[in-house]
Amino acid sequence: MTDQRIEVVPYDPAWPARFDEERRLLEDVLGPWLESGIHHVGSTAVPGLAAKPVIDILAGVRDREDARAAFDSLAALGYCYFPYRADEMHWFCKPSPAFRTHHLHLIEPAHPRFAAELAFRDELRAHPETAAEYAALKLRLAERHRDDREAYTEGKTAFVEAVLARVAATS
Repeated sequence: MTDQRIEVVPYDPAWPARFDEERRLLEDVLGPWLESGIHHVGSTAVPGLAAKPVIDILAGVRDREDARAAFDSLAALGYCYFPYRADEMHWFCKPSPAFRTHHLHLIEPAHPRFAAELAFRDELRAHPETAAEYAALKLRLAERHRDDREAYTEGKTAFVEAVLARVAATS
């Protein structure tokens, strides 16, 4: 998979509408497999947060293996499957790995990653100071690892884990 250059941009108020438009398309395609809905996650889901301009979408599917039946219909919508973290999800990008506008994660709601994605998003939405810390980290990492998506992602891991630990401790 060819990675596009990492660019973190200021928040775009059009991102929620772009998610809603995509959600409507995905509901038709994923309907038979959906459980727990289709959610806007990631940084574009947090008002005011700088982000890579890629809409991250989390879809809860009853059975990950059964959801493979939707792959052809997702391809018709422009989604490219890639076996990233295949032990926990089906991962897609749109329109291509070289230029991404959307990421789609099909995950069973019982998988811990499903709840973690929602919890992290909700924590950033509820705590602007945490979102600001995250934005600063992402900007530093994007500058340092502009052409290394894995290093960029790895650089965020400790922050994400600390936020999720704080959420768990207060739940």
